[in-house]
Amino acid sequence: MFWYEAEIQQIERKLSSLPPASDRVIFYGSSSIRLWTTLAQDFPQINTLNLGFGGSTLAACGWFFERVIIPAKPKSVVFYAGDNDLGDGRHPEEVYLFFCAFADKLRTLLPGVPLTFLSIKISPSRWGISERIRLTNKLIFSELEKYADYQYIDMTAPLLGSDGRPRNELFESDGLHLSPAGYRVWQQTLLKNARIF
Repeated sequence: MFWYEAEIQQIERKLSSLPPASDRVIFYGSSSIRLWTTLAQDFPQINTLNLGFGGSTLAACGWFFERVIIPAKPKSVVFYAGDNDLGDGRHPEEVYLFFCAFADKLRTLLPGVPLTFLSIKISPSRWGISERIRLTNKLIFSELEKYADYQYIDMTAPLLGSDGRPRNELFESDGLHLSPAGYRVWQQTLLKNARIF
């Protein structure tokens, strides 16, 4: 996990400079979160804090939980990860276990803090592993169903066209990251479905 260290230290410095607050909704996860630079404008009704770090895996998000999430003192956590794990060749069952470990940490260390999991997107560059993405989402959904204060939001289907494939205009030219239009789709999907609003 050493390759994330510089960015994690940057997040720690950011957290140490923040004023106390008890109403923060933490957005945590990989670059799909880190690059969501319009969070404050997209959700003015909540106190958002972006703690995404680039290239992170679901496993890394769990690894750095104590250093990033605990000091943030979240009212609620919105979480997106798993994309990079699967892109690195991890199996759906492995990513599911990484998620279970993350959820266990949240329940144990921050009992009562709600979790909103954003399902793993199918992007043009990762179309070849779309079935693995779907299976991972299904496994994580089944886990989240067990807990009343945890919610699964389908952020995958809204990015797909009528042919079932990713809509290119919703992604950057790299075929992986969301374009501004893609983030608008995510914003509207969250506003419509998430219990945090």
